[in-house]
Amino acid sequence: MPALTPVTLPTSKTDASFAVAINRGGQVAGTIENENGVRRAVLYRDDMVELGTLGGSDSYAGGINNAGDVVGTAQNADGHWRAFVVRTGSAMSDLGTLGGRSSHGAAINDAGQVVGFADTSDGSFHAFRSDGVHAPADLGTLGGTVSYATDINNHGIIVGAAALPDGTRRAFLSRPGAALQDLGTLGGRSSAASAVNDSGVIVGTAETARRTWHAFVWKDGKMTDLGALIGYGNSFATDINHAGHVVGSIRIGDERRAFVYRDGKMTVHPGGFGLYVVNAINDDELVIGAQYTGKQFSAAVMKSSQPAVVTHGGQDLLSIIAAVLVAAATLVVCRRRYRGMADLGTVMRPA
Repeated sequence: MPALTPVTLPTSKTDASFAVAINRGGQVAGTIENENGVRRAVLYRDDMVELGTLGGSDSYAGGINNAGDVVGTAQNADGHWRAFVVRTGSAMSDLGTLGGRSSHGAAINDAGQVVGFADTSDGSFHAFRSDGVHAPADLGTLGGTVSYATDINNHGIIVGAAALPDGTRRAFLSRPGAALQDLGTLGGRSSAASAVNDSGVIVGTAETARRTWHAFVWKDGKMTDLGALIGYGNSFATDINHAGHVVGSIRIGDERRAFVYRDGKMTVHPGGFGLYVVNAINDDELVIGAQYTGKQFSAAVMKSSQPAVVTHGGQDLLSIIAAVLVAAATLVVCRRRYRGMADLGTVMRPA
């Protein structure tokens, strides 16, 4: 059976770990969580470095660029969550808000531009873009009250989700100097974009006419339904690399399955045999997230070309059921915290 490779974060045996983002050089931005629920953003390659906080107790990673700069969210001394950037060799820096108390850092490109979302002075939250030095710029909405950005590519193209006037949330594309563009749906009401590569190809999830969620790829004005290739469950695409290879997860009740779509072929990894949390893929075809070991989540990586395990019923089925039942209980605690666990149709704001 092809095995997942743990991302060896040197933590205690009781710490959970999640690999959140990976760059071209194999540096991983992640989050560790101790038995008391305290979380810390970390950077890892040959060894692990805790990135600290902004004066509070917790932090967690959101993204990393090819220079090794990390963005995420950390508590300040007042207990408010604030978007941060840690540039190579520098201390953690607070990116500010849009007039409110809190903000969240989601992604950073190679020019150091950061995106995420932040509270506004009127109590809403909007997607923002920041150069990491000046105050963040409000990207607005699609006519509603809220929006959030999830990714930015090296051409400054930003994606995320924003509310329409009726409150429905739609995947958006934001080009430099232009208004937000509604990317539509797969026949339903809502959608959300999670990532964009440097060719401008976008992935995310969208509601279908049957009110199910399907992973999608959006290219040149056309949204392609990846969920239809899977054929069951709710699916969520979380990342895409330069080659156009897409990764994500499938939800069937409390079971999670990982999928990889590359070179026109869809590969689904059965529950218990692939990543339980699928967060990102880099240009070297490394797919990262977390596996569930029966006691806790552990950061892990697999190659995008890894073949799916063929199960044979009996003991395999019993093992999968046991793993799913145990993991489901832990999921209640973890699902609000990490991108790959979230239903992308809603905003998972820091608690």
